[in-house]
Amino acid sequence: MLLLKNGPKLVIILRKTKKTLQILSKISNFALEMAGLYIHIPFCKSRCVYCAFYSTTRLNLCKRYVEALNKEMLLRKEETQQTISTIYLGGGTPSVLPMYLLKQLFIYINNVYKNRVGEPEVTLECNPDDVTDAFVEGLRQLPVNRISMGVQTFDNKRLTILRRRHKSEQVAKAVEKLRQAGIRNISIDLIYGFPCQTLNEWEDDLDKALKLNVEHISAYALSYEEGTPLWQMLQDRLVEELDEETQRQMYYRLIERLELNGFEHYEISNFAKPGFRSRHNSSYWNHTPYIGLGAGAHSYSNNRRTWNVADIDNYIDSIEHGMLPADGETLDLTTLYNEQVMINLRTSAGLNLDSLSPDNRDYCLGQAETFIKGKLLAQKANSLVLTSDGLFVSDMVIAHLMKA
Repeated sequence: MLLLKNGPKLVIILRKTKKTLQILSKISNFALEMAGLYIHIPFCKSRCVYCAFYSTTRLNLCKRYVEALNKEMLLRKEETQQTISTIYLGGGTPSVLPMYLLKQLFIYINNVYKNRVGEPEVTLECNPDDVTDAFVEGLRQLPVNRISMGVQTFDNKRLTILRRRHKSEQVAKAVEKLRQAGIRNISIDLIYGFPCQTLNEWEDDLDKALKLNVEHISAYALSYEEGTPLWQMLQDRLVEELDEETQRQMYYRLIERLELNGFEHYEISNFAKPGFRSRHNSSYWNHTPYIGLGAGAHSYSNNRRTWNVADIDNYIDSIEHGMLPADGETLDLTTLYNEQVMINLRTSAGLNLDSLSPDNRDYCLGQAETFIKGKLLAQKANSLVLTSDGLFVSDMVIAHLMKA
């Protein structure tokens, strides 16, 4: 049971991973017996120039939104008997929610989703500047046992360019405060490939990240998503993309440094110390069904994907009138195959060929032959895995293995 308590306990390549996690479906042959629960908290005090996730700065809607989340849980009664294995509060910036609303949200979750697998992994995304003494004191009363913190870079000039609210020196202080709150599982996000960034500057970011001694690191190449301010800056020639070879070397240096420091490279952009892989994110890659609550959130079960409207006014108004503001689709066999290739090849385990139908296996191996000869793919036992050279061009390799 995720009860509040007094003691502590509580994208296709690289930068696109988080976005990809919210939209990919899982291929599953069994009914909804276990599920990951994702709750989208779209609120931000300000928007970062690179972010393409649905978000809003209208913090005055926080209370109505949390109440709407509770009503959405109740409207989706058919899911309330599912066994929840992980809970993830993403955004947006969940840490900008007032602590009383975070507590209320977990009460709602506990009241509706009563079935648990052991002790669920409960992740809360936060920004370093939100980790205040008051936040930490409130965190002690929540069932959160994992924090994912958006660090991005330790260079204050680049943080300013990204329109991040925190300063580099706040990161180590935030980690220390989280440890004091009893959090023993901390993940940080990093970005590399900034305009004009050098390999030595990236090394400096890695040095500072490793000194934090966190359990998990996610690292993404800076991505210019259409519709974002950063993308417009690129179109206006105010910034210039870093050359591909330098980005490649940064990615290889990332892998080398983290593996030398005891991290497992278990997914294209994700690294964990033994025993600290993200259970929630791994459930996406392992085809576990998931429930997505909130504006813009996606869900998947039994080869069917659904998604809520990415508009907070529409979402709240619909829920308050007892209607689910969702649309959906049933995935055909070709889409299921394509998404299995796309998901599985992102991981260190690779694509299990025995999980494919005979026709799909033959097609996949036929398409893979050139990449195996080119040492971008390797066949290990009954699996296809990306090689170290293939990791950097994974989107190209994966696209060629998919069906039109």
